[in-house]
Amino acid sequence: MASMVVISTTAIPDHVGGALSRWLIEPCPGLFVGTVSARVRDELWSAVSASVGEGLAVLVHPADTEQGFAIRTAGQRRRHVIDFDGLQLIRFTADGLNGASRSSETPSAIVK
Repeated sequence: MASMVVISTTAIPDHVGGALSRWLIEPCPGLFVGTVSARVRDELWSAVSASVGEGLAVLVHPADTEQGFAIRTAGQRRRHVIDFDGLQLIRFTADGLNGASRSSETPSAIVK
């Protein structure tokens, strides 16, 4: 069964955006929206995440979770998706740390 997907991209190669636009519409630069099957969604995400390079991509799609959706990310980013008791939350990191823990944080401040 087809479901709605949203893919947001930043600084990706032109050929990746071209491939996405074959299946999804681009209502504004870097934002792709459409209704595709889970198989097509997974194939598109595989292609995007493999060639994102120095850019960033985020996929949001329906899932059988408490929130009703799932988030996948690829590329360099300050925001990381973490699982907190079955909920997907966003964790911010400082520039240049790429998700590494800072030594000044206490263990209770780090959510894993």
